[in-house]
Amino acid sequence: MGNKLLLQRRSLLKAIAGTAGLTLAATTLPAVGQARSWGASEDTATLIDIDLCTGCGACVTACRTRNLASIPRPERPLPRPYPAWVRSRDWSDRTNEISRLTPYNWLFIQSCTITVKGEEKRVFLPRRCLHCTNPQCVTLCSTGSLRQSQEGAVYISSATCMGDGPCDRACPWGIPQRQSGVGPYLNFAPQYVGNGQTFKCDHCRTLLAEGQSPACVAACPQGAMRTGPRAEMVRLAKELAGQRSGDIFGLKENGGTNTIYVSSVLFRDIEANLLRQGQVGIGMPSLRPAGASLDKENSLLRAVLLAPVAGAAMAGLRMWREKQMRRKP
Repeated sequence: MGNKLLLQRRSLLKAIAGTAGLTLAATTLPAVGQARSWGASEDTATLIDIDLCTGCGACVTACRTRNLASIPRPERPLPRPYPAWVRSRDWSDRTNEISRLTPYNWLFIQSCTITVKGEEKRVFLPRRCLHCTNPQCVTLCSTGSLRQSQEGAVYISSATCMGDGPCDRACPWGIPQRQSGVGPYLNFAPQYVGNGQTFKCDHCRTLLAEGQSPACVAACPQGAMRTGPRAEMVRLAKELAGQRSGDIFGLKENGGTNTIYVSSVLFRDIEANLLRQGQVGIGMPSLRPAGASLDKENSLLRAVLLAPVAGAAMAGLRMWREKQMRRKP
């Protein structure tokens, strides 16, 4: 009964989000893109074998080589957002930061030391967007900027992202990272509309569409990452976990993800050690289960219902600002 109710709630969220997006499109924003059917059978997943990862960083380098140059630098001075409690976020002077996720760094190596059967072991986890099969960030994006490809890659359209959506709050792991002073909000009412753009891993969606592996997967010298149909990656993960009496992360978390981890060490133990060693925080995602709940769905539903109101407010602010500018001598 509970699962049926959750599915009904998800369907309602999706329908309302589409209406909200169309409302915004009619006021201030471009049209909303078409949403892909959730959990489509053609999803492509990446399996990450924690036991093979040595933390060499080749995946990080490959990701930055592919993506860094395309990320814009902000206009200065940064527009001061209103109201005052809205904070600007600026990573443009820290583009070389690779110890966490930032708008300029979409993949990093999270690590901790853990004691296994009396022996210390260093564990390395390449962390990036998990590309949920049923992503709330896509459902709730008020401008339709969060989208999902036919291969299951969740990506952000830079042409419409205003940096003001609930995607970073909807994500159980806080993956999307915002950079102020960039994007189309600067052409509207930059003090009131949006606050930059959000950025994250797009699973190299154009490569997936061509049948190729993401850059991070292709660069891994240890073969710790593999890409293929999700059903095949799930089967392989279960096989490896069975051989090692190990654990899997991503099968059911947040409804299932297209980034799947397998490890001989339990992920709850890895999570406990990450927390203890200060490796979880802003830009450093946790490994908490993040199961769906009715409370969470209710919260997200309220956010979607407010989207048309926000769109109308944005349009009103823009009209007011233009009227004020016309009055100036």
